[in-house]
Amino acid sequence: MEDRHLTLLAYLSLYIIIICGKTEVFNLAVPPTAKVVVESSQQQPFYCGETVTLTCDIAEYIDWHQYVWYKEDKTEFRYKEISGKTGHSITIRLPQDAGWYQCKGQRNNHPNVSSESPKVHIACTEKPRAVLRGPPQSWLTEGDSVTLSCEVGGSSTGWTFHWYKTAPYRPGLEYVPNEGGGYYLDLLDSEGSSYTLSPVTLRHSGIYACIAKRNSYYTNFSSPQPVWVTGSQPPSLLIVHPSKNQYFTHSDPLFVSCQGSGHSPGWRLRWFSKTEKGERSECPFGWTVANSSCSTSSASPSDSGVYWCQSESGEQSNPVNITVHAGAVILESPAHPVTEGDPLTLRCRYRHPPSKISADFYKDGTLLQTSSTAEMTIPAVSKSHEGLYKCGNTKRGESPGSWITVEAPLPKSDVESAQQLAWEAAVGLVITLGMVRLLIWLCCFMKPQELITQTQVQTPSPSSGQQQQHTLQSQGSGQPAGSNGAHSEYMTMKGVVDNTHIYANINLHSVPQQKKNKQVYEDMASLAATAGANARDV
Repeated sequence: MEDRHLTLLAYLSLYIIIICGKTEVFNLAVPPTAKVVVESSQQQPFYCGETVTLTCDIAEYIDWHQYVWYKEDKTEFRYKEISGKTGHSITIRLPQDAGWYQCKGQRNNHPNVSSESPKVHIACTEKPRAVLRGPPQSWLTEGDSVTLSCEVGGSSTGWTFHWYKTAPYRPGLEYVPNEGGGYYLDLLDSEGSSYTLSPVTLRHSGIYACIAKRNSYYTNFSSPQPVWVTGSQPPSLLIVHPSKNQYFTHSDPLFVSCQGSGHSPGWRLRWFSKTEKGERSECPFGWTVANSSCSTSSASPSDSGVYWCQSESGEQSNPVNITVHAGAVILESPAHPVTEGDPLTLRCRYRHPPSKISADFYKDGTLLQTSSTAEMTIPAVSKSHEGLYKCGNTKRGESPGSWITVEAPLPKSDVESAQQLAWEAAVGLVITLGMVRLLIWLCCFMKPQELITQTQVQTPSPSSGQQQQHTLQSQGSGQPAGSNGAHSEYMTMKGVVDNTHIYANINLHSVPQQKKNKQVYEDMASLAATAGANARDV
């Protein structure tokens, strides 16, 4: 009896297959399996702001003509069909579409539906910042080589990169806000994960940044990476007075000025703020402004940064690292590179008396010597003396570090060029001091209100003999005169009177002295003494 039932069941199954016109062999109990697959070109982790493409993959059969997509509804605690999504693939945007997904397929022939896929969770992390890695020491000498690298999450796989360098404002540049400041970026011609400068020149000095791209998605810009290059023959001189790298807050005056060669006009002071991580094309806030010179009678920590001069054509001077320290100890070291064979004297200065106490001097973290006079002298420096120096006392604390650059001596054929630049710098400083004397005289003998509102100077026209009227309008010191960072090119009379002692106290160490130019320095000394006398009279 049992054999008869089995035979009838076999005939019935064969009859159903013939009637339905089927020739495939399939399992009536288990439908084809579906699964959600992320597009192969996309790599996890996913970042907020990216789009992700999901595909409903069913290995069995190829004639699935429609798909059903489901997404978890957290409010109803169930999966709901996504309206209008019937394709083989769907694209979602993060973070708004993040969540759990599943799918199934439909076809006309039997079996006409697949199983529902296992659930897949799609989430995102915050938009990343590209990470720029540079050399451990950002101060280089012309002729060196340096390689910068860019990555995302510790890897560069799957990303393309764009490299940028900071630049003075012009239309079309990318502006990047950063920690209360910001800077403009100029796109460089490179898309690799690394960027090599070889050999470096003065023009390579500046701030670099990178950004990463995956498909159409961009990361945030990397933090700025400074690269500072010093050379033996800069086309411009940045005058710093007093000529040192470190200053005490609210007690030390500071004067910086650009003196460029006549071959490249339009030299302007630029600086990179250490506190705001942004590049500036004007004097620090609150300083007195006079053409390409800036001065303050009391520096503050926000004035700390790297200063340099840059021409309209992009030529640059040697950069100078200035640190204004609120602590009790600073290291007095030369502002500019030291030439091989020259002596080098470092002084440890204390804010509070007694100032003549012992000091420990360090290079690259290693103790060099302990001095009872708080001074250390190297009779003849060599390239091996280049490094990061600091000083301190166990009771007073440590100074910030200052990088000492040692440069090779100039070839004899280049000495005249260096002397010419020093001559031009000296003449420029003499002219500046002369202008200070003139402004002081005007302040003393003209009505203050009339001078502040308008000063009229009548000059004969060279062509027609008619008179032309030139007007100088006084603007607030360091305050914006227009958009795009434009600032006043003129100094207020009050600023001149209040800061005259800065010019009167300029010593000749702020300009490199040349043997053939002794008369220039004698003239400067005389003019500075006269400016000081005028200041006392006022």
